Amino acid sequence: MGRVTDKITEEIASLHVDEIAPGLAQVAIALAESIDEPGGPTGKSNAARELRAVMVDLRKLAPVESKGDSVDDIAAQRAKRRAAARASGD
Repeated sequence: MGRVTDKITEEIASLHVDEIAPGLAQVAIALAESIDEPGGPTGKSNAARELRAVMVDLRKLAPVESKGDSVDDIAAQRAKRRAAARASGD
C-alpha cells in the first residue's frame, strides 16, 4: 500500500466507520489507492477531491466518543472519597 492508502485506512479504523458504512469506506480506500498509483496529475487531483468529500461524509458518520470532562472528574473523585469514608467507618 502507498502512503495515502495507509493513512486513510488508519483514519477509517480510528473512526470506526467501516462497520457503519462499509461501502463508503471501501470507496475511500479505492480512491486513496488511485492517488498512490502512478498516473497523471489530473486524475490524482480528481481522486483527491472525491476522497476529501468521501472522508467528510465518513467523519460525519463516525460515532461520537464520550470523553470525560471536569464534571465527570469531580464526580469520580467524590465517589472515591465516599467509598473511602464508608470503608473507614466500618
